[in-house]
Amino acid sequence: MTTTLSRPTDGEGSVQVQQDPSMKIEEGALVIAVYGKGGIGKSTTSSNLSAAFSKLGKRVLQIGCDPKHDSTFTLTHSMVPTVIDILEEVDFHSEELRPDDFVFTGYNGVKCVESGGPPAGTGCGGYVTGQTVKLLKEHHLLEDTDVVIFDVLGDVVCGGFAAPLQHANYCLIVTANDFDSIFAMNRIVQAIQAKAKNYKVRLGGVIANRSADTDQIDKFNERTGLRTMAHFKDVDAIRRSRLKKCTIFEMDDDDDDAVKAVKNEYLRLAQNMLDNVEPLEAVSLKDREIFDLLGFD
Repeated sequence: MTTTLSRPTDGEGSVQVQQDPSMKIEEGALVIAVYGKGGIGKSTTSSNLSAAFSKLGKRVLQIGCDPKHDSTFTLTHSMVPTVIDILEEVDFHSEELRPDDFVFTGYNGVKCVESGGPPAGTGCGGYVTGQTVKLLKEHHLLEDTDVVIFDVLGDVVCGGFAAPLQHANYCLIVTANDFDSIFAMNRIVQAIQAKAKNYKVRLGGVIANRSADTDQIDKFNERTGLRTMAHFKDVDAIRRSRLKKCTIFEMDDDDDDAVKAVKNEYLRLAQNMLDNVEPLEAVSLKDREIFDLLGFD
């Protein structure tokens, strides 16, 4: 279970959802939380990264942490039931559930879970994430996993949706080369700074997405101490893969160098994350500082 604290342990003046120590994901698994501005391509990135890890021979679990429950459909080729939906069916008696009620096998053996979420305005996303991890542990589903990827909705403004950071080794931030995406990225850096006070999570780096250039991202990285781990340009095959409800690895690339390049970039990113990425100690900026930093003279 998760509990709400009344003291500011995760940031000045904050009241946060705190992880139950018994719900800690076992040492040994690489746990990655993927964040970024809403609509920036986190689910596409997460699913293709999961597929890349599986291509490298790793046992992968992807957990979608969004009430829209659309994180894993390119892996499973369907919209799978959520943990919250399944729990409601058994009146929240989790002991009545079997793993195949809420864990679904996707492309190349990737295990997929959609946590779902409470109806709008009625509950906390952190509770849902906690219940999902609890279920996975109760059924010993994390013991045979090499990589866990949390795909988390939008910008971080509440402790509930920052809850996956309590389980993660690294956070990867997906951004485009524009002001709004980088502004949201700065908020996420602030959330990780807060969580790092009490948890093992550290910044892994930035994934530049849907961007031909990275000049604005580079400015922000240089100022804050971040680094770009991968760069995915605006390749139409990525958009088409979503429409085909499949990963980029299932797209025909016999005559398409751009698709080959995207696949290779995902494989390179996955391998880099396995090779013990050096954690970053980035420092977020004030809103006015970002405003003055980005753009053209």
